[in-house]
Amino acid sequence: MAGSGKTLVIVESPTKAKTIRKFLGKEYIVESCMGHVRDLPQSAKDIPAKYKKEKWSSLGVNVDKGFEPIYCVPKTKTKVVTALKAKLKEADELILATDEDREGESISWHLLEVLKPKVPVKRMVFHEITKTAIQKALSEFREIDENLVRAQEARRILDRLVGYTISPLVWKKVAYGLSAGRVQSVATRLICEKENERMRFVRSLYGSLLAALSTGEKEFEAKLNTYKGKKLAIGKDFNPETGKLLESKKEKVIVLDQSIADEVIQAVKGKDFDVTQVEESPTTRKPAPPFITSTLQQEANRKLGLGTREAMRVAQGLYEKGFITYMRTDSTFLSNQAISAARDGIEELYGKEYLPENPRTYVGKKVKGAQEAHEAIRPAGEVWAKPDDTKLKDIEKRLYELIWKRTMASQMVDAKQKKLSVKIQVGDAEFSASGMTIVFPGFLRAYVEGSDDADAALEQRELHLPALKKGQKLKSKSEKYNQHETKPPARFTEASLVQTMEKEGIGRPSTYAATIATIIDRGYIRKEGNALVPTFTALIVTKLLEQYLTKYVDIQFTSDMEDSLDSIADGELDSISYLKQVYLGKQGLRSVVEEQADKIDPEEARSIHIQNLENREIRVGRYGAYVCRPDEEEGEVCASLPDAQAPADITQEIVDQLIEQKIKGADALCKHPESDEPIYVLTGRYGPYVQLGESAGEGVKPKRVALPAGIEMDTITEEQAVFLLSLPRTIGEHPDDGGEVKVGLGRFGPFILYNKEFRSIPKTDSIFTIELDRALEIIAQPKRGRGGAKALKVLGKHPDDEAEIAVFDGRYGPYVKWNKVNASLPEDMKPEDVTLEQAVEWLNEKAPKKKAKKKAAKKKAAKKKTAKKKTAAKKKAAKKTVAKKKVAKKKVAKKKATKKKST
Repeated sequence: MAGSGKTLVIVESPTKAKTIRKFLGKEYIVESCMGHVRDLPQSAKDIPAKYKKEKWSSLGVNVDKGFEPIYCVPKTKTKVVTALKAKLKEADELILATDEDREGESISWHLLEVLKPKVPVKRMVFHEITKTAIQKALSEFREIDENLVRAQEARRILDRLVGYTISPLVWKKVAYGLSAGRVQSVATRLICEKENERMRFVRSLYGSLLAALSTGEKEFEAKLNTYKGKKLAIGKDFNPETGKLLESKKEKVIVLDQSIADEVIQAVKGKDFDVTQVEESPTTRKPAPPFITSTLQQEANRKLGLGTREAMRVAQGLYEKGFITYMRTDSTFLSNQAISAARDGIEELYGKEYLPENPRTYVGKKVKGAQEAHEAIRPAGEVWAKPDDTKLKDIEKRLYELIWKRTMASQMVDAKQKKLSVKIQVGDAEFSASGMTIVFPGFLRAYVEGSDDADAALEQRELHLPALKKGQKLKSKSEKYNQHETKPPARFTEASLVQTMEKEGIGRPSTYAATIATIIDRGYIRKEGNALVPTFTALIVTKLLEQYLTKYVDIQFTSDMEDSLDSIADGELDSISYLKQVYLGKQGLRSVVEEQADKIDPEEARSIHIQNLENREIRVGRYGAYVCRPDEEEGEVCASLPDAQAPADITQEIVDQLIEQKIKGADALCKHPESDEPIYVLTGRYGPYVQLGESAGEGVKPKRVALPAGIEMDTITEEQAVFLLSLPRTIGEHPDDGGEVKVGLGRFGPFILYNKEFRSIPKTDSIFTIELDRALEIIAQPKRGRGGAKALKVLGKHPDDEAEIAVFDGRYGPYVKWNKVNASLPEDMKPEDVTLEQAVEWLNEKAPKKKAKKKAAKKKAAKKKTAKKKTAAKKKAAKKTVAKKKVAKKKVAKKKATKKKST
């Protein structure tokens, strides 16, 4: 109620609220708004009735009237808004304490629009959640930055206009349900271009020759460098795009093959190897700057195997718990407080010799569209907690440790190294060897920066050579020829894609994680190990956009759009004028799409030609990618392509095998030992599988089982095929209760089933050989979620049955699980912010209520029926009793009458 003296503080997440409460007094009410409380309509049903007849309503933006957006409070946020309004009634003041970037500024603005407070409002920002930072922020309030709000709104509207205008064209011309986006389509194009480079690449062979040399006391390896005055060809001498030897190198180098290698080996046999040159050179290595958003994502991917989305989720949690500073930043700047904390820590842990005389400063180049946060990502506070003292666990601890080490290393002295280069002559052959020793580790004591280039990483390793002198004679113990082949351009990893997007100005660091997650979730890209592989659908959609909507997937155009949005944030450009320029007019998006739509032939649009597939065409349809070939009888015959087929790895042999299977049917691998039915090894959209018998009629499929990872169509044995068709099968009984322990093969791979619970079989075990004892070990391990996902957070027990509720990170994003019921989290909800009450509400909505009601109704009906039966039985019994009594009375009356007569 008014006059209570309370101040309501609103932040984005419960975790952040919990941390801030520790630093504020009882006069503060700290609540979470759970992210954005308003957004553009997500579907047609969200659009208010008064707008539904408008032509622009499907966009959610009135493009004819100043690009006015329709904002809606999502159903998942109605209770949050109601609760905040109730808390606001108790307060005399409102403090908006959302994050200090554009997104946070936008959330605060939307809160004002929705809550309509009648009390004074203040905007509070801070870079870290520590007591000192919060107390300082309470004395430095400011107004909401309207420029940041307009920039975020323009970005959101622009993304909506591009996506909702181009996507329907892609649906119509390629396949329903596909999407396009301002940043996602450009990121997809980058990955597709890399795949096209791999398709054009032709592998070439070259060789190397190693000699095992000995000083008499120590052995080392030397590599053949030149022969008869010509250098040996190495990987760099071949064109990285075609794989062929560069024209400029053809007369200058020798491509070593087995015959030349044998010639060299014969020439040097038994001869002394003379050391002709020994060079020592000191070198220094400087530490990398502290993390910004993009470099954190890259290193988390390289060192911890985290995807960009997961890295940012974990970093967000560390920030909200007060362990690190704000994790969306493009600045490598460290405050005086941070430098002081780092230097104190370095001296304490490593000693004064690791401390530079003066603090290091990292100004560097200004990244395009730098975020408003002004400091690098670092441990929070005036004294940094050591990783082992944080009480953090698992991935949170490992990411904090990465940030802690990187920041410490950034303020340490250079590493001092010594390089040793040696040249050794024997006849017409010159060998060389190089070594590297660390004289003083410097910052390497704390941190070594990762690399996507394995060869570059090897070059940084310490490699010791024996002490060698010019003129020294060496003996060769053996020579070994190694054959190599040129490597096609490496596919992007999440780390290298982020690096490229940052360099080209595509999107902004705060959007990289969401962009990569989107193109994976929508089936354009899949992960193969750490590599990002485009699907055929991605190639076809990218081809369509490049051909007809060129500028919307052009890197420079996209980068210029980002610059314009940044200019709006700086107050240098009017957002409405810019949106009109992009969307309306003769060269605007709307007219360009309308104009190009008539030019696109759907048949041509949904197909693509791969250069190494002669007279074969790949197309995309409703059920995925398939390949077609002309046929004399049928005119054309087509076969589905497996989803896991990488475009650059497809060959004519693979294609023809799929088509021949479709035309003739596969030859049976063997016959089943029990049913005598044929067993086939086939392949479909989801990959290879074994099939028992023929199709049993329309709509009736024979038994099929996918081949597990590591088993190829060409190598599967009869015994393995019969085993797979027997799944799921019992391998024994559990010693505790005699329950069956089974093995099976499902969507996420091999599993063990016991007591209605599943456990994934690790890759180190084989489904063909796993025995009961090993299965029991796996069963005893803690339960994991769907798709092998590990529980991120245990929330508590469900009030209905006391069964555990936990949050998991699954294939399609985070979700909550209760028994067999799963419920996905709202898009803007972080796993660490979910409460037990929210989870129960979502799960109860997903639980099969209707079925339960029907069952209950049946039971009631059954009771009524039973009751009726009982009533009928009672009546029947009562009638029998009455009848018996009547008979008994008649008998008594008869006896009396007989007695009277006799008397």
